[in-house]
Amino acid sequence: MTTTAVYAGSFDPPTNGHVWMIERSAKLFDRLLVAAADNPEKKYSFDLEQRLGWLGEICAPWDNVEVVRIENQFLAHFARDRGAKFAVRGIRDEDDYQYERGMRYVNSDLNEDLTTVFLMPPRELCQISSSFVKGMVGPEGWEGVVTRYVPANVFASLRAAE
Repeated sequence: MTTTAVYAGSFDPPTNGHVWMIERSAKLFDRLLVAAADNPEKKYSFDLEQRLGWLGEICAPWDNVEVVRIENQFLAHFARDRGAKFAVRGIRDEDDYQYERGMRYVNSDLNEDLTTVFLMPPRELCQISSSFVKGMVGPEGWEGVVTRYVPANVFASLRAAE
């Protein structure tokens, strides 16, 4: 039996924390769907095609990882439609835990066959978020800081855009 999981997010932009989550999840499951979200209610800094492109390059080393888009659909329904029995979520701190716990219950209400798996990244990646990275871009010397927090392909795009 093949175990399929979904790791969904905005990935706006992908960070090294996201890469850690993908790498670990790829080891845990036979098949991993990395689903980039496009929610019309949310304002993104990077369009979906850019985010999918980054993720495609990032996920290339893993044969069992597929990059997909999730648009206008609940994660629980997306997982059901794709045959995924697991949703992978990252927990960086207490705030993430509170939010993700609530989402776990909602997802279970929408799809009782979906099991949420929480992973906690190592300390050096815990405080990295896409918002944090975007906030660091621009001031003098930003490159030396941001390069530590994002994959090389994302850094190259951020640098080219400056």
